[in-house]
Amino acid sequence: MKRSVDDAFREYGDRVFTAAFQICGNKADADDVVQDTFVKYYTLDREYESEAHLKAWLLRVAINRAKDVAGSFWRRNTVSWEEYMEELDFAAPEDSRLFQAVMELPRKYRVLIHLYYYEEYSVEEIAELLRCRPGTVKSQLSRGRKLLKSMLMEEWDDDE
Repeated sequence: MKRSVDDAFREYGDRVFTAAFQICGNKADADDVVQDTFVKYYTLDREYESEAHLKAWLLRVAINRAKDVAGSFWRRNTVSWEEYMEELDFAAPEDSRLFQAVMELPRKYRVLIHLYYYEEYSVEEIAELLRCRPGTVKSQLSRGRKLLKSMLMEEWDDDE
């Protein structure tokens, strides 16, 4: 199975962008990662077993490319995620705070939380996607949740 680039982009472009943004932390780099990911998809003459396989492949390529970009020398000269957040429209104020809290997590937890809650991957699928053990995914998800909960609880307690 091989979709056209346009179809694949319409279906998975936002998800690829979000995964890249979780790692890069800024819109410009995430846009570059999305472009690189779909250029790679276009240039490879490859068949995919299913829609799930295609989605996983695109996310894996995007995550790997985003890690490369995030570690690059030029990374220092970019707009921060806080500045980009000002451009986003959130349905509710809580959505904005949740986004901010997730972005404040260390990258390894941020990516796992995104894949688990927003992309709805299982622990086993995330482990395969990131090429690590399911136990590692479980423990890092647990730590990420605890950090996120404590961050949100502190703010909630401050509001009272």
